[in-house]
Amino acid sequence: MTVSNNNAGINKNLLILHFTVFVWGFTGILGRLISISAVNLVWYRVLIASLSLFLYFKFNKTAFKVTAKTALKLLLTGALVGGHWILFFASIKLSTVPVTLVCLSSITLFTAIFEPLINKKRISRMEILAGILIITGIILIFKFETQYTKGIIAGLISAVLASLFAIINSRQVKHHQAPVIAFYELSGALLWITIYLFATAGTAGFLIPKAADLGYLFLLGTVCTSLAYVAGVSVMRELSAFRVALITNLEPVYGIIMAFLFFGDMNKMSVGFWVGSVIILSTIFLFPVAQKQVAKRRKL
Repeated sequence: MTVSNNNAGINKNLLILHFTVFVWGFTGILGRLISISAVNLVWYRVLIASLSLFLYFKFNKTAFKVTAKTALKLLLTGALVGGHWILFFASIKLSTVPVTLVCLSSITLFTAIFEPLINKKRISRMEILAGILIITGIILIFKFETQYTKGIIAGLISAVLASLFAIINSRQVKHHQAPVIAFYELSGALLWITIYLFATAGTAGFLIPKAADLGYLFLLGTVCTSLAYVAGVSVMRELSAFRVALITNLEPVYGIIMAFLFFGDMNKMSVGFWVGSVIILSTIFLFPVAQKQVAKRRKL
């Protein structure tokens, strides 16, 4: 009965994660539609998300206070979150939605390397192999899409930051509720981006969005950020950071399809892009199958 309940819990979390990844896939479309700079875009995103979570706590009369030590950790993690999103949207503006989303697939490789080091666990050879295959696909894309070099670099650094805060959250969620973690991290992202904007441009750094951008920003800040972020963190109670990273790599599938529907971006891609993408996405889909086969052989 316990095993059955555990499997049901995992399956439920997998379903939630897949829905969350689909929502994340839509953020690239919004990033392309919103006209303001990447930094300002993320500032409005985390402002709206933080406010929506604060109102959620107040409306439901939910306690969200944590110790000063925990608050500091989560606020610092918010710097990684903010940096990840700024580089993500910068990558989209410097390249295309498909290129950025495929670069984000390298989260698997970085998580396979960082998670064992941070959590002091044995490094999985299979996870490293999956990561190497994914990075091979990225190299192919890099080779053939040289006009997007800056966008690819921004996308890869964005993936490093995403990997790090995902690993941190997989530990934090064992001690705190997902909405609380999301609120402090998003507030931290807001704090650090605000400091950056003031330091670099003063009040002139805070651009007022156009009327056409307001609806997109609201959708980005609520559904695609506060709701999706809470859901993405909550599943880490049952799923490892690597498994979350692996499924997150489905974001390019959803994002590329939507980019084609909205912008026709797929027509701009070279053969090298598609070969690299096939390697990456094949690794994502085949990894769980290979993992099960290895587990069966070990039991024999």
